[in-house]
Amino acid sequence: MSLPLLNACLNGTASVFLVAGLLAIRSGRRALHERLMLSALGVSAAFLASYLYYHFVVGGEASFRGTGWVRPAYYVMLVSHIVLAMVIVPLALRTVWLARRERWEAHKRLARVTFPIWLYVSATGVLVYLCLYVWNPPPV
Repeated sequence: MSLPLLNACLNGTASVFLVAGLLAIRSGRRALHERLMLSALGVSAAFLASYLYYHFVVGGEASFRGTGWVRPAYYVMLVSHIVLAMVIVPLALRTVWLARRERWEAHKRLARVTFPIWLYVSATGVLVYLCLYVWNPPPV
């Protein structure tokens, strides 16, 4: 398996854990919610380690060659993904920290901000992979 594909799988898995974690807490299953959210955090950490290794050690890079309206759409998605990926790290860590300290009201307030950003970053991570490695037209 290539590292970009592994990274997409890790992002997709994080998305599944996040949605399952939301459903678990909404149904009152706090212990399951905790396991799922910690799993999402672990998978996201594995993604980050793999991504950094791929880009800084392996030297991997890919160019998007789409044309027309897809090109600016791709770059809007990519830039928003990158910016929010930087934002989500401290947000997710703080949200987990609040839960570990059993500061439930603060945890819930921050989780309402953290969850959609984290899900967006994870889902767009998969889309970036698809745009670069699956749907990208070959070079001419």
